[in-house]
Amino acid sequence: MKQTRSYIQRMSMIGLSILSTMTAFTQHTAQSYKGTIGKTLNDSKEWWVRVTKAPQGAPNVVLVLLDDVGFGASEAFGGLIRTPITDSLANNGLKYTNFHTCAICAPTRAALLTGRNSSFVHEAGFSHIGLSAGYPGWDGRIPSSAGTIAEILRDNGYNTFAVGKYGLTPDEEATDAGPFDRWPSGKGFEHFFGFLGSETDQYKPDLVEDNAHVQPDGRHLNEQITDKAIAYIERQQKSAPGKPFFLYYAPGATHAPHQVSRYWSDQYKGRFSEGWDVYREKVFENQQRLGVIPANARLPERNPHIPAWNTLDADHKKLYERFFEVYAGYLTYTDAEIGRLVHYLKDRNLLDNTIVYLIIGDNGASKEGTREGSLEHTLRYTAKTEEEQFKNNLTQIDSIGTASVFTNYPLGWAQAANTPFREWKQDADAEGGTHNPLVIFYPKKIKAKGDIRTQYGHVTDILPTTLELTGIQKPDHIKGIRQDSIQGTSLAYSIYDKEAASQHKVQYYYIFGSRSIYADGWKAAAAHRPGITDFTFLNGKKIEDQSFDADEWHLYNLNEDPTEVNDLAKKYPEKLASLKKLFDEQAKANYLYPLIDWYDVINGRIHHPNGSHSPGPIK
Repeated sequence: MKQTRSYIQRMSMIGLSILSTMTAFTQHTAQSYKGTIGKTLNDSKEWWVRVTKAPQGAPNVVLVLLDDVGFGASEAFGGLIRTPITDSLANNGLKYTNFHTCAICAPTRAALLTGRNSSFVHEAGFSHIGLSAGYPGWDGRIPSSAGTIAEILRDNGYNTFAVGKYGLTPDEEATDAGPFDRWPSGKGFEHFFGFLGSETDQYKPDLVEDNAHVQPDGRHLNEQITDKAIAYIERQQKSAPGKPFFLYYAPGATHAPHQVSRYWSDQYKGRFSEGWDVYREKVFENQQRLGVIPANARLPERNPHIPAWNTLDADHKKLYERFFEVYAGYLTYTDAEIGRLVHYLKDRNLLDNTIVYLIIGDNGASKEGTREGSLEHTLRYTAKTEEEQFKNNLTQIDSIGTASVFTNYPLGWAQAANTPFREWKQDADAEGGTHNPLVIFYPKKIKAKGDIRTQYGHVTDILPTTLELTGIQKPDHIKGIRQDSIQGTSLAYSIYDKEAASQHKVQYYYIFGSRSIYADGWKAAAAHRPGITDFTFLNGKKIEDQSFDADEWHLYNLNEDPTEVNDLAKKYPEKLASLKKLFDEQAKANYLYPLIDWYDVINGRIHHPNGSHSPGPIK
């Protein structure tokens, strides 16, 4: 009996070895087999595919991406909203004050995860706004030739998790029937818990776990995604202690709907009674004192479409204050949930060897709440006048921030949250749309606590920075598919040398016709807002076509004028012409053309692959 059992065990081991070799050989078709295959085992020589492991001592990576926050919201960067966890990470890490996003969420997320410009393609591309059009740079899908940071780290010995907002799955593929190759699981994440779209109700989310929709449990989504992130890491570390992990933590906050319990929002009762003009002045002063903006910066004038706070009557002030109290509570609550994750890592002795990136917004603060603020989805093009919208909001003031309404604050607070910059989300021509804070926290390697870094950075830089810090090489192939070049620039050089010159020299931006080009401290920019300069388009007014050739270009020297107050277009026409030429070159090289604007979207000139017109809502 003992001999029989021994024989069975030996045969089982041989069978498992053969199976393992065949499986490894099948999975590595690009790598030629180096053994010898004879007719029998005696005249064969075995060979094993090397199992890929992460580099010795490789750090964990936690990438936190907030939504629609604005440069001047959090305390760490001069804002008046309490964010103690963000402050702690910033004060024990590095503050990057010259970091940029893509002015709207889907392009930012595509560029962040792939290290490529959002419209860059080889055989296919990702759209600028998350909708599909029949042009290479508007494909609406991340191509397999642009592997994500999750795919690269997974293939190099990491476990990979994502929670919260994904925002990169085409709408027509976001059902339980798939296909799933453009869900998080198809882009390198071994586990996912969150929502696939651009926004969701925080108490009744369109919730997905791995490859299926699931029922929410009624708690706030921020709490659920934090619990799930901790559970993923806990389970992984029990099974493989010390194995590195990559966590992408992307809450829906602070994108609309702004929903949070009164416990958090009531903490700000009366805190903003002085209004948005005083808020901007106080934050600007804080920012200069903290050094997060240069001493030569100037605060731009209030946008002419926003009324001065001291001209408002008592009812308007009361209503507008409540909108911002809710927003502030929402951000503070989100910071607290990040804190739960950070404290878990610290308690498990994982934090010291963890790189934490905290990007405070995937674009600037949102203008989508219109001048009056909104308790419904404004992009459904309701026919209310501003006076009707104000009266409706005032009657529902006690519901602001609750699960019963779709809360978004008024335009004046969006500009305040973007202090010290002009304009807001969607405006790729202005720093208010593209300029967001970045914190890099890495206790094991970063010893300079709270230092400021002013090197120019972009979301495409996070992937190459991670590869350099983890000691992992960019792969030539992923799953047998040749990879396009990574266009981002590693920021690792700046971590240890705050005086180092910026290495990211050129960057273009484009959203719905608004566009700009940055080149070594100079910036040329053109706004493009056909028929919507007064924001009445959100209240049912018709959008008219406007020629791109009619757009006025502006020129700024950001080294001397970081807040874009002084237009130098007339003073240096040759410089402007050279930058416009550079934009055209970048647009062609990155498959940005044809230019598509709001008129094209709203008037049904863009079609989905199934033949339907594009729906229009911003992502």
